[in-house]
Amino acid sequence: MSAIALVPAAGSGSRMASATPKQYLDLLGQPLIAHTLCALLGATRLAQVAVVISPADEWWESYDWPALLGASFARLLVLRVGGDSRAESVMNGLAALPQSDAWVLVHDAARPCLRSQQVDEMITQLEYDAVGGILAVPVADTLKIASKEQSIARTTPRAGLWQAQTPQMFRQQALLAALQAALPEHVADITDEASALERLGKSPKLIMGSPWNLKVTYPQDLILAGLLLKSGAI
Repeated sequence: MSAIALVPAAGSGSRMASATPKQYLDLLGQPLIAHTLCALLGATRLAQVAVVISPADEWWESYDWPALLGASFARLLVLRVGGDSRAESVMNGLAALPQSDAWVLVHDAARPCLRSQQVDEMITQLEYDAVGGILAVPVADTLKIASKEQSIARTTPRAGLWQAQTPQMFRQQALLAALQAALPEHVADITDEASALERLGKSPKLIMGSPWNLKVTYPQDLILAGLLLKSGAI
């Protein structure tokens, strides 16, 4: 079975309030994305890892990637085809890969606490599935719907609600076709890969993820990711 990881990394990470794009922020002495790529390259069932960066990216070449990634650097492919949105970057990346019916696992560049074993286990669980699936965790907190005045309008039941994570694993051609059908008209609705498949009536599987597989979105998330990686808890 052929499986490839695709990492969209063309964004600026504006919510981090930093002049440095989020994927290149320092995390334990390395760019954040280096931790993410190491986790993916450590998965034995991935044949290749492709990272999608902006054509105008001036940061990538400033790092010594063979030194950061070691021998596994040989399995890394860099695609300078990033778009204006995450969905567009994924679509462009899929189109730039050799066309096949391979499984593609799309993973956020800003999720550095992924475990390589999680990736291998996910592939094992989904390799014979007709659609594919995503890592996710059940929602644990009570959820409130806010009014325009930022007061509580109502409480919504959390039963059956899951928080989507990545990787999200689908066949290359199926995901590419789903994104091409949705973009650009529905770009605001495609917040992850699964949502593109859902628009076509597909029902991806939910695979239990990990609370440690957090996404670095705000400055405090970077601190937490550093603590997790340093502690070895993941």
